[in-house]
Amino acid sequence: MEIKEKILEAVYDAVREVNEQVDEEQQLELSNETIFVGDGSKLDSIGLVNLIVSVEQNIEDMFGLSLTLADEKALSQKKSPFRTVGSLVDYVELLINEGAE
Repeated sequence: MEIKEKILEAVYDAVREVNEQVDEEQQLELSNETIFVGDGSKLDSIGLVNLIVSVEQNIEDMFGLSLTLADEKALSQKKSPFRTVGSLVDYVELLINEGAE
């Protein structure tokens, strides 16, 4: 399994965890285009925090790496890495690759 596929699975697992805690109409789709932040998002701020913490835990379990996703680097970017599933996967991949250097 490629690194990006593993990261996507970690994010999807986090989405599934969040979906277990919300009503059916608030549940998130398992799609690269699913929006986490901004117009079209079904997540409130607590839901987003729960999702991010879950992704961090899943990445640690899968890769043995401890990442902090919601840091100044992430929050200072013009385009939020938390906007969609796809942007979050790309951001996690970037952090993992930076850590491997």
